[in-house]
Amino acid sequence: MNHLYPIFLKVHQLNTLLVGGGFVGTEKLAFLLKSSPKAQVTAVSREFNEDFLALAKDNPYVTLIQDVYHEKYLGGKHIVIAATDDKAVNKQIQDDAKERFLLVNVADTPDLCDFYLGGIVSKGNVKIAISTNGKSPTTAKRLRQLLEEVIPEDINELVENINKYRETLKGDFEYKVEALNKLTEGLVSKEKSGQFE
Repeated sequence: MNHLYPIFLKVHQLNTLLVGGGFVGTEKLAFLLKSSPKAQVTAVSREFNEDFLALAKDNPYVTLIQDVYHEKYLGGKHIVIAATDDKAVNKQIQDDAKERFLLVNVADTPDLCDFYLGGIVSKGNVKIAISTNGKSPTTAKRLRQLLEEVIPEDINELVENINKYRETLKGDFEYKVEALNKLTEGLVSKEKSGQFE
């Protein structure tokens, strides 16, 4: 059973430390920026590969520091991602982060992670996160691809329209929930009957 609790973080309001500028670090940075283009990221590495530099180029929210990892870089951070090719360094980053009660992800080492970077499907305001409990990133990727195909592109228009309707509703929270449930219940029954095919 997957016991993870899914949350959506406003990483544009948090400070993220990413240690590692190679292939895995590039993958982590790409993931962050795809989900949140204004993610506040400080990246530390002895070297940054060309793909990493291309992602960071012209992005005012990504700060590059060419250096070896040092615990001083944890200051003022909320989230830490260890993505070096040195397991001992990654473990040191995890130990240092835990001493400061920071959330940490150690690439390809589920036992050292407080959180995983799962598959994400984004369609405007709709965002779906997929987790396999760290067991199979490939399965998460395939599920993401499936959902990207199945969820219609105009889903965001639906969300915007329901939000406008919600703003017109008078009454307490319970009344609003009941009214919105009635509205969206009809959408599900139409979808089941094949009207959206």
